[in-house]
Amino acid sequence: MRVAIVGGGIGGLSAANALVRRDVEVAVYEQAAELGEVGAGVLITPNSVRQLVRMGLGEAVNELGGRVGDGSRYCRADGTKVGAIRTADSEGAHGVYGMHRADLLGALAAALPAGIVHTGHRCTGFDQDAGSARLMFANGASAEADVVIAADGIHSVLQPHVVEPASPVYSGHVAYRGLIDATAVPGWPRGVHLVWMGERKHFMVYPVRGGDLLNYVGFLPSDEAAEETWSGQGDPDALRAAFEGWDPLIGELLARVEQTYWWGLFDREPLARWTDGRLTLLGDAAHPMLPHLGQGANQSIEDGVALAVLLAGRTAAEAPEALRAYERFRRPRTAKVQEGARANGRRYDSQYEDLGQRDAEISASGELRAWLYDHDVERTAGEFART
Repeated sequence: MRVAIVGGGIGGLSAANALVRRDVEVAVYEQAAELGEVGAGVLITPNSVRQLVRMGLGEAVNELGGRVGDGSRYCRADGTKVGAIRTADSEGAHGVYGMHRADLLGALAAALPAGIVHTGHRCTGFDQDAGSARLMFANGASAEADVVIAADGIHSVLQPHVVEPASPVYSGHVAYRGLIDATAVPGWPRGVHLVWMGERKHFMVYPVRGGDLLNYVGFLPSDEAAEETWSGQGDPDALRAAFEGWDPLIGELLARVEQTYWWGLFDREPLARWTDGRLTLLGDAAHPMLPHLGQGANQSIEDGVALAVLLAGRTAAEAPEALRAYERFRRPRTAKVQEGARANGRRYDSQYEDLGQRDAEISASGELRAWLYDHDVERTAGEFART
């Protein structure tokens, strides 16, 4: 079994690690000249921490991540506590970590054997027949494989070979993001994830890099849809003005912001299918979602592990059926997460006539978090394969 992965992001490299762990031959093709991620944080939750530990990356997560712990909470705009944020699975075995995206990507890349990742390979073509699949690249190279995994993001070049691409759905919101040295905000509570919720907007902060940095994100309504890019230059003064009068803790942090970035928040309706023959989709190429459950990267890690479990031990001839099984196994869960992220965004942005109802739903959200965090994709994929 030869597997080619198009895209060297978090999802693609997670899939590669999971496949290598099962002795599956794999190659990763990344269009950029070198692996890299935007300078932003990402929450790694227990459902994926569990899998990263099994890949041998537990120490890296502990060292590079900022553990989110006691004191994490949801608040009203003025800082009044609404409820606690869940920071571990039900058994307390795996926690939540804030990580710099580049740190997570670097750890995933370092765990792979040399020669697996090929940078400077922008995919420009794909075809397949009953026996194999072929990829063509802008640099003139080509590759043949028994399975191709499209892990090339929300603007996937391979998605049209599987299904008619879904149109982007604009959420009506943009997000400002950035990183601040924790020492620049004296007295900031260490190791906590804080979410403030107000009318049509919300603000959150969590630690990364062992708590040395604070990752902030401010979500604001906008009638003009910004581009789906992480690198748009934002206006720090506009961000400060948007949250003026909120909890003074927010003002203390934003007073230190000198540069910020913004992007438009889009998702897609669940796709009708993920797989065609020897080609399948993973992560944002399959199920882009809004960030309001913190599950985009985590679901892509789950995808990669599920694929590895369902492909392990299969022959090249059996590959198309294994990919169909992956789709049947993963689509219901990711569709539920997509919809859950939309619903949670409505809660965070206080789109309720009665905020008491919003607060009650937030306080009762532990059940949803348990469903997310307790899921062991490796175990359940193995059980699915045996049915």
